[in-house]
Amino acid sequence: MMYPDRMWRKTKDDGIELEECLVNELTKRKLTITTAESCTGGMIAGTLVNVAGASDVLSEGYITYSNEAKERLVGVDRETLKRYGAVSEQTAREMAAGAAKAAGADVALSATGIAGPGGGTAEKPVGLVYIGCYISGRINVVKCQFNGSRMENRISTVEEALKLALKEIEGL
Repeated sequence: MMYPDRMWRKTKDDGIELEECLVNELTKRKLTITTAESCTGGMIAGTLVNVAGASDVLSEGYITYSNEAKERLVGVDRETLKRYGAVSEQTAREMAAGAAKAAGADVALSATGIAGPGGGTAEKPVGLVYIGCYISGRINVVKCQFNGSRMENRISTVEEALKLALKEIEGL
């Protein structure tokens, strides 16, 4: 499936695309980044590699769509998945920390959610996403509720993840 070039490539106020801002900021600060992605299926990492020079800051990412992959690749505790579910703040937190550890990265972004159109419940509706950002031992997780199509929810998740990483890095 082809996506229009600017579909998810939002810009900061100065007109520079979010992913370019993030790669530039990481490069300037000599930080590395990795991703652990479930509902986005690699779109966060894929968006970062739109930027020339991304290989200086991104060496690997993890697509952890299944619970088994979350456990095996980024060390999410089985008990966390049983108690809170794959779509939870706790899982997003463990995904981010585990990805940073597995990749030896300074920064990690995680995303886990229900992109839709099915799979939602009253407690966890379609469009519910948790995005985690790990930076040098500190983790911030944000809860988002998107209301678009499956692809729109995934694109919104990528945009919010990039914004979160920029905010967290600029706050160092």
